[in-house]
Amino acid sequence: MARSRFPGSVYRTGTEPDPRFSLANERTFLAWNRTALALIAGGVALEALGLDLQPSLRLAASVILIAAGLAVPVLAWVEWGRTERALRAATPLPGSATSIALAATIVVVGVLVLLGVILR
Repeated sequence: MARSRFPGSVYRTGTEPDPRFSLANERTFLAWNRTALALIAGGVALEALGLDLQPSLRLAASVILIAAGLAVPVLAWVEWGRTERALRAATPLPGSATSIALAATIVVVGVLVLLGVILR
């Protein structure tokens, strides 16, 4: 009797791919989680250090960084599952919505910090 694996919605799909690809997918998931930790730490540091920035813009940038740090692991989990299912079904790999969301977040935070410096 085969042992069930979590999440079943992923592992009931297709056949077992080359382990190297599954392990690479897992490493990508873990890298996204490290990125999430860095976003949270950056948001906390930006506010806790009390840098000489316009206070409301500094707070907005901090909140966005922390919120992104909370959202990235969820997006990474979804992306991991989509990629693993594609590997198991031998279909083309999906694009990365997490990358686009993170890039947009960084641009918004950068603009807020820049404005915070200019308007202080």
